Amino acid sequence: MQFRSPGPFFIILTLLSAHAMCQSLKPGLEGMSPSKWLTIRRTQAPGKTYRFNSTDTKRFTQEEYFMRAWVPLVHSKKVAVLLGPNYRAEQLEFKSSGENPVSHMEGWNLRTFALDLNSIVKLDSSSWFIFTSQINKSGDFGRLLWKEIPMNYTLSASFLRRKSVNKEVGLGVMMNKSFKITVLPVFIFNYNFSNNAGLEMILPKKIAFRKNLTPSDIIYFKSEAVSRTYYLNQLNSDALGVCRRVDIDMGMSYNRKIGNYAGVEIFAGYRKNVSNRLIEGAVPVRTSGFAGTIELYVQPPKFKKKH
Repeated sequence: MQFRSPGPFFIILTLLSAHAMCQSLKPGLEGMSPSKWLTIRRTQAPGKTYRFNSTDTKRFTQEEYFMRAWVPLVHSKKVAVLLGPNYRAEQLEFKSSGENPVSHMEGWNLRTFALDLNSIVKLDSSSWFIFTSQINKSGDFGRLLWKEIPMNYTLSASFLRRKSVNKEVGLGVMMNKSFKITVLPVFIFNYNFSNNAGLEMILPKKIAFRKNLTPSDIIYFKSEAVSRTYYLNQLNSDALGVCRRVDIDMGMSYNRKIGNYAGVEIFAGYRKNVSNRLIEGAVPVRTSGFAGTIELYVQPPKFKKKH
């Protein structure tokens, strides 16, 4: 796989926005994408090529499946807490002739089991505290036992304030512990240029320009960081190894609401590899190229307000 230790600026944050929060508590501007209560996503990035131990170049397609569901734990006028179990499976699908030099990473063995816990505290009509956390185990579950894979976690805390009907600004901090500990600042900026266009920014994760074609159709031109870390056995060694890649997805996505309960989002663009931590014996030849994603989602159920 395409891995090398990443620059910390591009580490993926857990969900910093409160898109999954109930409508009465949720920050966000008019026209932003709908909340996603249940998400099923498939991603493909074909054309990855590597050389292994001076052999011929081998070609792979990178495939990923992701699923997450949010479960409300607390819902009141001032506080909402959500629990989000999620699962990701990834593989390199061998596309060249001959023997696959990374056969031990085939067969949906690269998996992530994670649990998100997000909460939001409404201070007044225009201010919120947003807290997020995630714990996960990510690795080659085909060769490693659950207890052999270290636990990773991410924590963040942000303050968000709505300056006007068309502008929100937030600041915060996050800490990530995977194979090392990283602390980063967080900057949130949402701004509507008009009734049907806006900017959505969560740094260091995402920058997106939004165009609302209709109340149900949104087009985004965006740049978003994509980071993956997996623990696995090293080749010819019993020691635990770490594989990590950091990419930037740049392109266009189309979000379509289907009634009041569901929707679909499609992304197509260029995946630029930023850094790699490679498996032993692998030399990257071509690590950037096309990436496409299709996502189906269910919008959250409506909560009745308490009187």
